[in-house]
Amino acid sequence: MKTIAAFLRLVRWPNLVFIVVTQLLFYYCVLQPTIGVNLKLSLPIFGMLGLSSVLIAAAGYIINDYFDLNIDQVNKPDAIVVQRFISRRWAIFWHFIFSSIGIVLAFYVSWELRNPIIGFANFGCVILLWLYSTTFKKQLLIGNILISLLTAWVILVLYFAEMRISRFDDPDYILAFKNVFKYAVLYSGFAFIISLIREVVKDMEDREGDDRYGCKTMPIVWGLQASKLFVGIWTIVLLASLGIIQVIGLFKGWWIGVLFSLLAVIFPLIMFLLDLKKAQTPSDFHRLSSLIKGIMLAGILTLLFFKWYL
Repeated sequence: MKTIAAFLRLVRWPNLVFIVVTQLLFYYCVLQPTIGVNLKLSLPIFGMLGLSSVLIAAAGYIINDYFDLNIDQVNKPDAIVVQRFISRRWAIFWHFIFSSIGIVLAFYVSWELRNPIIGFANFGCVILLWLYSTTFKKQLLIGNILISLLTAWVILVLYFAEMRISRFDDPDYILAFKNVFKYAVLYSGFAFIISLIREVVKDMEDREGDDRYGCKTMPIVWGLQASKLFVGIWTIVLLASLGIIQVIGLFKGWWIGVLFSLLAVIFPLIMFLLDLKKAQTPSDFHRLSSLIKGIMLAGILTLLFFKWYL
């Protein structure tokens, strides 16, 4: 049981559940109501696409811990799984199995949908996650931006899976697909920005171990105050964008959705901004990282209101 629990920690099971919830909500609350009976992405194919996303993400977490063993012994020694509960050889084995199944499923979905984008893009995600773990995460901003883009891809992959170029001469389909594009950009943009914020906050939390092993993350290269300024600016950009969206929602009469967004997303973001200024210790930044994760979940849950309003 200890090994099973450790393995679940290794693959970050709460994050995998988050991927599943995000894709399910976008599928049922945006794609189905917008496209309707002509939905190309059938439930079985959607399930295989979602499983591909989850397996590739799990493989990414495994390989990240595999290469981060030394750093994690400094930053979070009590949370280490690789080598303590699961050998490095088995970690590589599970990374290979999960990645392989995820890629095969993605190419099968591509074949079923007659859409090559999905297979090659998910194959690219596996390569990028490996490169992130070995190289990019130790470099200034590159790793942060890469993980943020991959987080946004969790939503964008559904948009590209539903895309049907053969129906671009159908005015009704074009109108519906424009709406899907609008919501895909809205939520993938939210996912990108808030993930970028969280990645830099995590770098601030882990700066001691990262510095010891030669990483060039933002807090190490620019310093703590400059990193806080970077996070603060992006938080203000996100708040301003969300504020504009709430005004649009009020004009549409989406009162309950706006109220939920204010209480669960915007106000916590303001609290995050205030607490960021005072944060100094790794435990302070860990709390901020957890807060951002909660805000991200609340933001994704606003998809439920599209099921209601659409």
